[in-house]
Formats: sequence, structure tokens, C-alpha cells
Amino acid sequence: MLRFTLKRLLTAVVVLLILTLVVFLMTRLIPSNPAIVYVGPKAPPEVIARVTAELGLDRPIFVQYFEYLGGLFTGDWGNSLSTKRPVLLELATRLPATLELIAAAMAIAALGGVTLGVLAVRRPGRILDGAIRFLSIGGVSMPAFWLGLLLQLFFVGNLKLLPATGQFSNALEYTNPITPVTNFALFDSLITGNWAAFGDGLQHLILPAITLAAYPLGLMARMVRSAMLEVLGQDHIFTARAYGLPERVVHWKLALKNALPSTVTVFGLSIAYALTGTFFVEVVFNWPGIGQFITAAMVAVDYPTIMAVTLLGAAAYLLSNFVVDVVQAKIDPRVRIS
Repeated sequence: MLRFTLKRLLTAVVVLLILTLVVFLMTRLIPSNPAIVYVGPKAPPEVIARVTAELGLDRPIFVQYFEYLGGLFTGDWGNSLSTKRPVLLELATRLPATLELIAAAMAIAALGGVTLGVLAVRRPGRILDGAIRFLSIGGVSMPAFWLGLLLQLFFVGNLKLLPATGQFSNALEYTNPITPVTNFALFDSLITGNWAAFGDGLQHLILPAITLAAYPLGLMARMVRSAMLEVLGQDHIFTARAYGLPERVVHWKLALKNALPSTVTVFGLSIAYALTGTFFVEVVFNWPGIGQFITAAMVAVDYPTIMAVTLLGAAAYLLSNFVVDVVQAKIDPRVRIS
């Protein structure tokens, strides 16, 4: 198990290093002068030349790469060309809101996907099974921004039940301000007993979390259904039924347990997808996470920010894949042979 874990970890590190080189070279191919973006298009040529030297853009490309690589390991990810602040500081400010949204979405996806998958397989080919498969296909195929707009129209425009945008209401800043403890605003409102802010935050969280959860929920429901149908045809399931075990035990314990390895894989990779998929959701719902930050950075050709968010997403994907491999190896020892 230790050899398997070290092998997977080494592979992830090598892939991440190769990715840093690819991303670095691709950002340098963008037809834009970062120095002009930094000081503005109306700056005098001598100012542009000075900023170009300060940013190290006049050095050979591979010298710039190794300097950037050294900065990654020392915590210097560069300064945002748009805000003139360190990129890591910008990410640290916005990342908690994104992580709270992802956590809520993945909780909905895991609970809903497994439940719908098991319910579908109990009556395969029936009306409930068909309805669940239809919803699963819709969740996987519908673009997140379009689903978000539809939910806003229905729950906000027609029913007027939920807030349309934002993480909290603006009035809370004056009536029930949140005391920062961990910088995770919703969690901080819970642990400090600020129930007005916590309830308001939950209301704002519902629609974006459902929107982000639609794709992984549909994917997990289909995966659980497919894996359980295969398991239910095996001999030990016939034996369990012959001994008179209730169907709920057969489905929820025996069959679901054997379908977990493939489900864990889908869930782990869905977490990595959610980190990048949240960008569209955050723009639609005006969520104060890294989605809006990277959107503005792409418009402004802010390459330090683009590189940082790209590497952050890649690292999240590799970490999720690594955790999935380790969990699968624990569940099924045969995985360690690969």
C-alpha cells in the first residue's frame, strides 16, 4: 500500500511540473504586453520599459520559467496585473466562498446521486427508473449558466422564495455583521451563533449549490444505477435473496457496497470538476469567489492570475485523483496491482 501511494504521489508531482511549463509557455504566447496591462496603455515608453525590466519580461523565457517555478515553491505567485496585489492574497480572500459553494454542491450531489441511483435500480424499466434517468441526463447535459438562469426565473421571478444573487444580503453588514474566525463566512456565522446571518446565507446558497450539483448528481446517479445493475446479477446476491434477506438490505448494503469503487471515482473527479465549473455559476449568481476574479483576469489578460487559477484547478484535480486512487486501493486491494 505504501509503494502504491508513493507511486501515485510521484506521478501527480511530475504531471504538475509538466503542466506548469505548458501553462507558462501558453500564457507567454498571448498577443499582449503584460507591462502595458500593468501600467496602462497611455504610459510613456520609458515607463513601460522600466516595468518590463521590473517584471523580468526582458529575460530569456526559460530564465523566467525557472524564476516563476522558484516563486511557486516559496509562496511568491506574482502580483495581479489588474489589482496590483499578490495573487495568493487575492485567492486566499476569494477561495473560502468558492469552497463553501463546492462543499454544499457536492453534499447535494453525493446524497442525491446515490439515493436516486438506488431508487432507480429497485424498479428497472419502470416509470420511476425512466424519470430518474431523464433527470440524470438533463443534469449532465444542461449548461450550468442556463440552469442557473432558469432557477432564478422560477424561484426568484415567479415564486419569489429565494434571493437571486450574492452570498449574503447587504443589510447584514449593518444589522448582523459576521465575525471572521476562519474566513469561511457561512461557517463563521454558525460557530459564532449569528443565526440571522446563517439563515440568510443558507437561502443565498441554495440556488447556486443546486446549479453546481446538477452535473455530478446526474453522473453519480447513472453510475450507481449501472454499477448496481451489474452487481445485482451476481451469485452472492441470489444467495442473499434465497436466504430471505429484505430487499432494502440487498440494495442498500450488499449491492451498494460492491458498487462503491466506481462511485468513489466519479465523486472524486466531480469535486475537481466543480472547482472549474463553479466559475460560470459564480458569474450568474454574483457569488464572491474566484470565478468572478478569473473572469475579470481573462478579460484584462492578467496572466499571473490566469496561471495561478489554472494551476490551482490542476492541483485540485490531481489531488482528487490521488485521494480516489488511495480510497479505491483500500476498498479493493486488486487496484494496488495497477
